[in-house]
Order: sequence, then structure tokens, then C-alpha cells
Amino acid sequence: MPSTLVHVAVGGLVGAALLGRWFDSRAILVVLVAAAVPDLDSFTSTILPGSHRSLLHTLFLPLLLAALVAYDTRLRDESVIRRRWGTRGVVVAWVAIAALLGGGIMPDLFTNGVNAFYPLRDAFIAINGEALWSSTRGFVQTFVEFGAKEPPPTTETLHYSTVVDPSPGAEPENVERIAPLASSGLELMLVLLGAGVVGGRLAVARVWGGRD
Repeated sequence: MPSTLVHVAVGGLVGAALLGRWFDSRAILVVLVAAAVPDLDSFTSTILPGSHRSLLHTLFLPLLLAALVAYDTRLRDESVIRRRWGTRGVVVAWVAIAALLGGGIMPDLFTNGVNAFYPLRDAFIAINGEALWSSTRGFVQTFVEFGAKEPPPTTETLHYSTVVDPSPGAEPENVERIAPLASSGLELMLVLLGAGVVGGRLAVARVWGGRD
């Protein structure tokens, strides 16, 4: 499954693409933190079994945050975000939500799966597979399969191993705790690409900051 490092790297790419002229070290830091937030539910699984990939990986989280930002910036007589940080704050808030969704939740949704509609519906959903055209079978896709015979896993039946909670229940003394950094060449490429793009933009901002 994608590591937190991968989530942060993808969040960095989102920030580099969307922050525009508001890109700087403080703005991108907020965006990177937002991309890492969903993985904080790995720390809650020891108290609330099954909460990893559920509690903070639900799609309701970015939806709720987007509703709060929209209310504050569009419906209130005086926006708290705009009063304190100006237009820059509004932009960073929206980009942070985009990074939380695109960097924090979607990489898991499109690999091992997340409890996308938790807590209203307790069911892990994964969008993974392949799409191809075959000379004998025509167009084939396995991302969405209809008529599944088995019910989807829930917080009671599925446990994702984390460095905090490697296995369900009490851990043996010699349990191996693994903190993944990159589990495939593709993930390593994303980490390097994200670091390179963010680092490059920071370098450009430092060199050209204040110039026309």
C-alpha cells in the first residue's frame, strides 16, 4: 500500500500545480501536511479496531472541509480565512483540501482500498485493476466489477497492517513492525518526482522572488 511518503509526494505535486503565485515554503508545507493527515488514522486502530483507512480516509472528510471553506468564504458576511490571511489563505485552504483528497485518500482508494463512505456505510472499496483492448475479447476493464458474489470487507473483517498496529489484537513480543517508504518502482518514482518538483519550485521562488 502507498506509504505516507508517497501521499506527501503526490500532495506536493498537487500543491506545485495549483498554488500558482502563492507557492512558497509555508504554503506548500500546509499542503504537504494536509496530504499526510489521512494516515493519522493508523494511530487510532489500536483503540478503534478497523479505523485505519476508515476514520480519516472517508470521502466525507474533504467534503466536510470543502463545505466549511465554502461557507466561510462565500456565505458569511465576513470570512475568517480572508480576514486573517487574505486571498492567499483562501487559495491555500482549497489546495490543501485538494491535496488531502488527491494525495492523502486517492492513492489508497486506487490501490488497496478505503472505507470511502464511512461511517454512513461500513464497506471498503478499492478501485484497482486494468483496462485493455484485446483482439479477441474487445475492450476489457476490471476496475469496476458488477454482480460481486461476496460482500465487501468492513472494519470488523479487514485489518490493514501499520507500523503502529501490525496485526489485529495484542502483538507478540517479536512482532515485526514495518514502516514502508516505497513499495514499488512506481511509488519510488512518485516520491522522487514530487521531491524534485517541489524542490525545484522552491528554488525558483527563492531566486526569482520579488522580481517581475
